[in-house]
Amino acid sequence: QVQLVESGGGLVQAGGSLRLSCAASLSSYRIAWFRQAPGKEREFVATINWTGGNTDYADSVKGRFGISRDNPKNTVYLQMNNLKSEDTAVYYCAARIRWDLRAIDQQAYGYWGQGTQVTVSS
Repeated sequence: QVQLVESGGGLVQAGGSLRLSCAASLSSYRIAWFRQAPGKEREFVATINWTGGNTDYADSVKGRFGISRDNPKNTVYLQMNNLKSEDTAVYYCAARIRWDLRAIDQQAYGYWGQGTQVTVSS
């Protein structure tokens, strides 16, 4: 059983930055960030393996977002820079439990946080 709690969301102006945190009860899992905007399907944002040596990003955030982890603190971060209005969404972190599915597939993740709202004003 893995417990995940997201924090760091809020209201920010376009072009600004936010850092989201995902506090976990254990550090030995691959963690991914997903987001869901109003009226849209939930989509993959970024993922990091348990050692922090492997990362992947959605094309829409590549070059602007950075994912990292601090295992002694059991925390994964999502640094979001140059935010755009289309980044507005509820952001969720999740821990992977399915190894027969791709790391970008949300069905691979069995533990989810409650989500944190990110709103980017134009």
